[in-house]
Parts: sequence; structure tokens; C-alpha cells
Amino acid sequence: MTITASPSAPSATRLVVDLPWGLRSPAVARRIAVRWLEAADCARTADAVLVVSELVTNAVRHTRGPCVLTLARDGESLDIAVTDHSEEMPDVHRPPAGDQRGGFGLEIMRHLGESVRVVPRLGGKTVHVALRVQTPAHDRRGPP
Repeated sequence: MTITASPSAPSATRLVVDLPWGLRSPAVARRIAVRWLEAADCARTADAVLVVSELVTNAVRHTRGPCVLTLARDGESLDIAVTDHSEEMPDVHRPPAGDQRGGFGLEIMRHLGESVRVVPRLGGKTVHVALRVQTPAHDRRGPP
């Protein structure tokens, strides 16, 4: 398995990783996300990693090509996005299917994220999940 990161990867506010199609890609994406989120001092790392795992798993499950994971932090917001080569659009507003077709991952993402959106593109799509994050220093409650 070959993983390549774009030149923007060293940034503290953005990470872009090309992932090959394969059953190991979700695990690789989780490990990369944990390291980057911890280095960026993001709170809600576990929630963000769960979203990463769901998005990459969906790309592996529903396509036969590589995908691109992008994490972009803008202040207290984290955009988690996966671009794949399938033009099939998930219905992000559909209630969970509750059957072998799945649908539960989208429900998890809707519950954890501020928003879930799908952006179609020629030859595929990008699924974005916006997650509200704060640095641990902002999370602490104490006297002003």
C-alpha cells in the first residue's frame, strides 16, 4: 500500500492524503488522522477519527478506486472530507436504512457533525463533515 501526502500536508491547518483502494485504507486513515489531530491540538479527536473512518470506509465499500482524505481546520471548525470516484450520491437526509445496505455511518456523521454535505464533481464526489472543535485550552471551564 502506497500513501502519498500532498505538499500541503505539513501545514498545521490542512492535511491531504491520497489513499489507495483497499480494505486497509480506513485503518491507515485513522492512524494518520490521529497523529495530525493531536499535533494540531484539536479537541474531539475520537469523534473526528470516527468520522474519518466512516467516510473512508464508505469510499472503499462503494467504489473501486482510490480516495483523498482532507482535514482542514479553520479556527474552531474542522472540515473532514473524502473525495472518491463514484458519481453515486448518498442521500444525507435519509433516515438510517437499518439493513444490509448500511446507512448507519451517515447517521453517526449527522449526529457528531454540524453538517454533512455532498459536493458532486466530474467523475466523482466529495463528502464533507463539519465538526466543531476547540483546542483543549478553550475547552476548560474555569474562572474568567
